[in-house]
Amino acid sequence: MDKKAKSAKKTPPANTEQASPPDTAPSENQQPPSASKPPVQRKPRSTAKKGTGRKRRRKKPALLTRHLIALTTVEIACLTLSAMTGIVVLLGHATERFSGTSLLSHLLPFTTGVLALVVAAALLLIGWLRLRRWLGQKWLFLPAILALTMVLVIGGFALKGSFFFAFSQFRILVGGKEEASRITLTHQVFAAYRRHDPSQLRQMIERAKPYGPDIDAAAQAFGLDPDLLHGIAATESSFLPRESKDGGQGLFQITQVPEAALREAGSRLGVDRPVITNHRHNGFIAAATLNHYLGQMNNDLFLGLLAYNIGPKNGGLRFIMQQYGATDFITVQPYLQQLPRDYPIRVLSQALAFRLFRKGGTLPAYEEGLNAVRIQHIGIPGL
Repeated sequence: MDKKAKSAKKTPPANTEQASPPDTAPSENQQPPSASKPPVQRKPRSTAKKGTGRKRRRKKPALLTRHLIALTTVEIACLTLSAMTGIVVLLGHATERFSGTSLLSHLLPFTTGVLALVVAAALLLIGWLRLRRWLGQKWLFLPAILALTMVLVIGGFALKGSFFFAFSQFRILVGGKEEASRITLTHQVFAAYRRHDPSQLRQMIERAKPYGPDIDAAAQAFGLDPDLLHGIAATESSFLPRESKDGGQGLFQITQVPEAALREAGSRLGVDRPVITNHRHNGFIAAATLNHYLGQMNNDLFLGLLAYNIGPKNGGLRFIMQQYGATDFITVQPYLQQLPRDYPIRVLSQALAFRLFRKGGTLPAYEEGLNAVRIQHIGIPGL
């Protein structure tokens, strides 16, 4: 009985194990879930704060970057203008001081000066980088403000006459032969204006007033300087329109006109064929003729005026230049007689008087005070 009772007690657990389904039995590698550790829940509040914090941190650098770009752009632009002005002034004065062909007296000192300029520019740049680092620590806007102040001060000094003198020397250095020729011819024009009688010039300007609107219209139609056309009319007829002995007619003493220029003038006037004795037509024909010769001479004003005066007879100015191998006004002058050779200088000196009177209402004496510098700064019409 005792043995049977013991076996009966042991039997139910064995049957229970057999009755349990096989898929619910845990495998050797599978671990039962831990009931003591509840799942960790993230707090939505803290997540929202983190997300908001990231967005704010992104906006601040973007705003700061835009400010830095703007300030750096202003600083670089001001420093560039200051450096360019300094280079022009220093090289211009060096060109005037060491102009010549001697190796020891001119070429070597000029080369040494250029080298010193490069070294000085490098040292100034290094000094500026250190200074701007210190200024930026004080206030972010200080480097740009200092650079802007520097360029304004330099610009104030640049308005003085010494800068324009240095700039003209710098143009000679860069322009070479062409610029040297231009400077020579412009001073011939200034000297011719200086020799004019101011009272006669004023009388000329008064006589020109009735014809001014027509001349201005002709200049505008062909893209020319109106003072330049006034100078041609003053040289040709002194604003006393008449028929001359050589066949010239009207304000501009028109004689032989290229057929293409005549057609162009008629087209701008809206007529089949312009009438030379009509003052308005006369001005349009002169403007068309000058524009025609300027095109032939590659927009060289001196050669264009010279060709206008010589006309198409015997091949015109182009044939003369080809015959003697001349390339510009300087080289063709020795082969010309007195009248056509001086014609561009006479026209431009009269045109200069009209420009000065148009701008200031007076005819300043070239030799008095700083008038020479001011007149040179105003410039010659057409150049």
